[in-house]
Amino acid sequence: MFREMRRKEKQLSHEQSIEILKKCEYGVLSVVGDNGYAYGVPLSYVYVDNKIYFHSALTGYKLDCIEYNNKVSFCVVGDTKLLPDKFDTEYESVIVFGRAQEVTGEENYSAHIELLKKYSADYMEEGKKYLEKAGKATRIFKIDIEHMTGKLGR
Repeated sequence: MFREMRRKEKQLSHEQSIEILKKCEYGVLSVVGDNGYAYGVPLSYVYVDNKIYFHSALTGYKLDCIEYNNKVSFCVVGDTKLLPDKFDTEYESVIVFGRAQEVTGEENYSAHIELLKKYSADYMEEGKKYLEKAGKATRIFKIDIEHMTGKLGR
């Protein structure tokens, strides 16, 4: 169903790929729009238990695309190093494929807390209060990871 990486010697282990997902600050979610065009949008996220969680406004094109076709990919790029004299770049990246769906109830709250831990760890109490007020103005989605490849490029 999913293609294998062409350059196997550059493929990272599953564990290395997870570490990159955990440390990166943002990724690019790619979806298919109802017009057939791909749409990539950068967003904040958190990796938990083989899932990617991200928050969203209540409406928008990204959500329309997910409703149209919930098969998505998500890409992160970790450490990079330009090699100008070699006309190249060293980098690490991970691409995941899966299906995006909204989460509700306890899973929604837990995902919000995980996002707070990742992006605002020093402000957890304030973040929880913020969630009480603004939480109803956001939606949480998860990507259940079906396939993942990590690459150390150069």
